[in-house]
Amino acid sequence: MAEDDTPDDLVRAVEATLFAAEEPLSAAALSTHLNGAEVADALRHLEAHYGDRGIRLVQRGQRWQFQTAPDLAHLLRREKEQVRRLSRAATEVLAIVAYHEPVSRAEIESIRGVQTAKGTLDVLMEAGWVRAAGRREVPGRPVIYATTPDFLTHFGLKSRRELPGIDELRAAGLLDPVDEAFDALTGPDDGDEAAKSADEDE
Repeated sequence: MAEDDTPDDLVRAVEATLFAAEEPLSAAALSTHLNGAEVADALRHLEAHYGDRGIRLVQRGQRWQFQTAPDLAHLLRREKEQVRRLSRAATEVLAIVAYHEPVSRAEIESIRGVQTAKGTLDVLMEAGWVRAAGRREVPGRPVIYATTPDFLTHFGLKSRRELPGIDELRAAGLLDPVDEAFDALTGPDDGDEAAKSADEDE
């Protein structure tokens, strides 16, 4: 930076690129777009510069984007919003993938204790929150699933390390309706018949 704290050309270029981008960009993508320039310092400068402004520069996963300051979001919220509701089964599967990824469908079913309809994973993939992450190198080579950067963005997470713990969810009253999935993740008793209840995928 110049001594008078005027942004240099690289900072301005990074700012303009992120502002015009149609989707969040990683530091590597920014560097490539800007002819291999080292952008880490420029990103840190912009993050600090926008720290208390109406828009913020935030990192979600490994990607950077501008977003409205949380305390001003209500000013831009549309009067009529389309609410995306997940079934109980989809909520359970999303929780399992988020906390246990990469995970196969068979592993998801083992954790839930019930079969999982193919449509449940399809819904999560169509929402952009879950992706196929390759295949497990075991007989049959089953597809394994993981969360996406859009999942982190939607839930305001920098990384999966920011996912709340079981105790935090329970204290906040947010565990239901994924109680069975989280109980399974933390090791329920083998005799827990709740985990064996009929699947609600249908």
